[in-house]
Amino acid sequence: MNSPDRRPPREARTGLILTGGGARAAYQVGVLAAIAQLRRDAGAVQGAPFPVISGTSAGAINASTLACHADDFDGAVDGLVHLWQGLHVESIYRADAFEAVRSGARWLSMLSLGWALARWTRSRPRSLLDNTPLRSLLSKYLDMSRIEAMLAGGHLHAMALSGSSYTSGQHVTFYQTHQAIEPWLREQRMAVRTQLTLGHLMASSAIPFIFPAEALELEGMDEWFGDGSMRQSAPISPAVHLGADRVLVIGAGRMKEPGGPRHRVSDEAPGMALVAGHALSSIFLDALSVDVERLRRINRTLSLLPKDSLDASDLRPIELLVIAPSRRLDELAGEHQASLPASMRALMKALGASGQGKKSSGAALLSYLLFEPSFVNELINLGMSDTLAMRSQVQRFFGWPEQAPDVDPVRLRRSRSAGFAGGV
Repeated sequence: MNSPDRRPPREARTGLILTGGGARAAYQVGVLAAIAQLRRDAGAVQGAPFPVISGTSAGAINASTLACHADDFDGAVDGLVHLWQGLHVESIYRADAFEAVRSGARWLSMLSLGWALARWTRSRPRSLLDNTPLRSLLSKYLDMSRIEAMLAGGHLHAMALSGSSYTSGQHVTFYQTHQAIEPWLREQRMAVRTQLTLGHLMASSAIPFIFPAEALELEGMDEWFGDGSMRQSAPISPAVHLGADRVLVIGAGRMKEPGGPRHRVSDEAPGMALVAGHALSSIFLDALSVDVERLRRINRTLSLLPKDSLDASDLRPIELLVIAPSRRLDELAGEHQASLPASMRALMKALGASGQGKKSSGAALLSYLLFEPSFVNELINLGMSDTLAMRSQVQRFFGWPEQAPDVDPVRLRRSRSAGFAGGV
């Protein structure tokens, strides 16, 4: 029997990190679908597997779905699969011939003619593409007010979305919780406790240059925010600050990406598409890889400390599991660029994208914008196969038995029939 002044140790709290990457975030959906299957196989159908959720960029959309439906993980994952499999680029941004050419031409003209055109037309394009369709889709698909109900019902411990302020230069993690979690402040990054809204989601997923900035209130003043992957030096940090004891990270690119071919392709300098894709990959992928290595190094250091010293320290080891694509997603995107609408193919060509598959130039940029079923379904399938290939590691991480226990089929069917209320 426990003494009155000693509480029994609580169960380890699992955090989920979903990073950015535009269309690449479909890979996360495949990983989540495989985890949902392994969870059912283990008979662990009760409770939310991820009480702490942190999302950035397109990963923020997946994270918000899980948070809004934390009381029905299987239903939330089903909804995500249904959503992503039904996407086309027109669901995310205006890609009809007139809109794509108009927005793209404005940018290309500004770059080629400079201040003269700007002075002549007073044209100030906010972004390469107009993501109004995404806002419309998310407003129908997600009810962000449900996060409060999930917190109140104990299905969720904390939820965080990150954005980067163009106004102040700060990287900001906006979080919502019912727990006594004080905001944290680090060099050029801060946390703000608030009620998360569609605006936070749009800001977090506003890919720089590609989608327009979003105005959000920060400490009583409006600031312009863009994609949360920018200046995000510690992507795992929010989950740890919000109380996670172990963290699952689902990446949107290979954690140890091999270099591309070294042979000379042409005598021409790289086009805008190649440079933009390289820049976006640096923004979306590099910080996560560095942070994973940092956490592993800290864990190794803490494992060397005597127990008394560890108990006296504010630091604690964080169990970590990383699931990331086993293939280069830019090469995969290059194989599917023909599925883009003709107007977008023309725009990509104007930006310097050419070729297909491994020989494609600018495929990295394409991989962030290719919201088409052929590419999305390949990513979902890749996420599922990568996760199932790590079956034993996933089972150990969650503490699920390798041998599935006897499960009441009626109860299992009932849990699966709840469905997803927010589907489109």
